[in-house]
Amino acid sequence: MTIESTSSLQDTFLQHLCDSNIDVTMILVNGIRLQGHINQFDNYTIQLVRGSSVQVVFKHAVSAINPAEPIELMDSTSLG
Repeated sequence: MTIESTSSLQDTFLQHLCDSNIDVTMILVNGIRLQGHINQFDNYTIQLVRGSSVQVVFKHAVSAINPAEPIELMDSTSLG
């Protein structure tokens, strides 16, 4: 497999949050908590939207991302 054809867990997680429009709490390494939903992301940044406010957060500044609801990234029917 080439690097381009594989998707990292991080990308899968962020894409699911983005597609599902799930609210998140983003905790930065300095302890600041940001809330909103992820609008888009790339290799270095995440765009967080809350109301009419948009913030671009560098990924290296993120300590944790906590979704407001449980999410399932695996297809439970494929487990057998």
